[in-house]
Amino acid sequence: MVRSDKQATIQSNPAAELFAYQTDLWRRWVRYLDTLRERANNMLEHEQAGKPPLLDFDYEMILDGRRLERPANYALLRITRVGEDCLEDCLDETKPPVMIVDPRAGHGPGIGGFKQDSEVGMALHEGHPVYFAIFFPEPMPGQTLEDVLNVLRRFVETLAERHPGMPPVLYGNCQAGWAIALLSADCEGLVGPAVLNGSPLSYWSGESGVNPMRLAGGLLGGAWVTHLLADLGGGRFDGAHLAANFESLKPANTLWQKDYQLFADIDGQRERFLDFERWWTGFYSLSKEEIVAIVENLFIGNKLERGEFEVHPGCTVDLKRIRNPLVIFASSGDNITPPHQALNWIPAVYPDTKALKAAGQRIVYLINPHVGHLGIFVSAKVARLEHRAILESVGDLNDLAPGLYEMKIDNPTGDPDCHKPQFQVRFEERQVEDLEYPDQAPEFERVKALSRRNVALYETFAGPWVRRVTTPWSAEMLRQLHPARTSRLMFSERFAPWMGGVKWLAERMETRPTPVNSSNPYRQWETSMSDSIASALTLAGTARDSVFEMAFKRLYGGLWPGKDKTDTRGDQS
Repeated sequence: MVRSDKQATIQSNPAAELFAYQTDLWRRWVRYLDTLRERANNMLEHEQAGKPPLLDFDYEMILDGRRLERPANYALLRITRVGEDCLEDCLDETKPPVMIVDPRAGHGPGIGGFKQDSEVGMALHEGHPVYFAIFFPEPMPGQTLEDVLNVLRRFVETLAERHPGMPPVLYGNCQAGWAIALLSADCEGLVGPAVLNGSPLSYWSGESGVNPMRLAGGLLGGAWVTHLLADLGGGRFDGAHLAANFESLKPANTLWQKDYQLFADIDGQRERFLDFERWWTGFYSLSKEEIVAIVENLFIGNKLERGEFEVHPGCTVDLKRIRNPLVIFASSGDNITPPHQALNWIPAVYPDTKALKAAGQRIVYLINPHVGHLGIFVSAKVARLEHRAILESVGDLNDLAPGLYEMKIDNPTGDPDCHKPQFQVRFEERQVEDLEYPDQAPEFERVKALSRRNVALYETFAGPWVRRVTTPWSAEMLRQLHPARTSRLMFSERFAPWMGGVKWLAERMETRPTPVNSSNPYRQWETSMSDSIASALTLAGTARDSVFEMAFKRLYGGLWPGKDKTDTRGDQS
């Protein structure tokens, strides 16, 4: 009551409103800087600890891939405890094990089990024995994509031995999803159902003006830049490059909105921000052999959907070989892996529905209308509804007749935290012919041809010299000076001693401040200015993407030497 009277007095006095706003602004500013200081220290502590997986669950290591005959920097964990509950209290012995594999795309493992309301948490609450495939910060010397796939297959075999007669459910997030698809489509194949979350399989697909990332390879001249960065890193590709690339997609969020949301509600957002940033700033490396194989064969070559990717001598991946049921979870709000890239491989592999049914395959897809790429793995709401629905329905997949289905979740209450029968899952049959996405194959064929030439030129004339002058010291210096690191570490008192004064001030701030009412005109002006800045940055990002797209079409369409505009065959050289 006293606080309400105080707020009413402030609202009736313009001078008091200004003073209250300035006091609140100062407090938020100090707390904001202190949060950035703590983020930097967390980043340093996490690296000094060896960057362990950030799982919110107890676990034990079952198999260390670094000790196998063909080693790779992966390990298989078994989840042993759910909060205060022993695992045995949750398990249903009739349910198959679930193996969750996180993306190795610049950051560390753990996003699939980052909190209780996560893929790991939902699988445990549904009674499944849960395993988690992690990876370590540095690759093994000379590690290849084939080595990684070999270790992942060994993990699957280990689960089959531990749970006889129950093929595991493989849960792949982003990059890990296409890795599971490679395992399913190689010469040995898989048996259990696979769930691919935000996983690209058709790398040239996308919507004009919405998905600019697929154009980056062409605008940079192909994969030669990947070779260069890996050589400058002493044979290692710094994951900070991938994180920076991700952040560049949404300049409004990266440059303003993310930090302003923290600043505007510093007391409510601080812990959430620090928890997420601990994962986001833990950059992991890939070997040159891995990243080159990924970029050349998948993102630029698009060899997966074409059945041209040779994973090891004598075995070419063919998606037609997949016989285990697939669940594809994508989102229309995902500008990293839009539904185009998650689904367009289906009509490329199966020309019509009849061909899909003749192959005896079952493919189920689920589309979220708005969540972003990371939200597919991180959002508690998505975990409690979509991932829970997938896990509760995975046993029904084998009962479906061969074909293509869209998974629909009927949730009348709107509450994401519910179980069957509070929500209903329907599998509505769809036609392969209905999956129609724009085809830009000719332009991307030319990108692939140019990339091959540029890589050959680089490896012939520049690569040997770059590798000769690169030393472990220079590689580490470039790694430490990457803007993704320096822009965060600059707030630690270990690098900026004056930040200790910010810590001192923050510790003496009022622990229960009087909040500024939303009707405060100065707070309203602040919010309005923030919205204007975000809108301007969004517009700038949209304009940038439009320029990039026009340049791409101009370079690889009309201006391509020796190509008629009506030519759709591409360059097969």
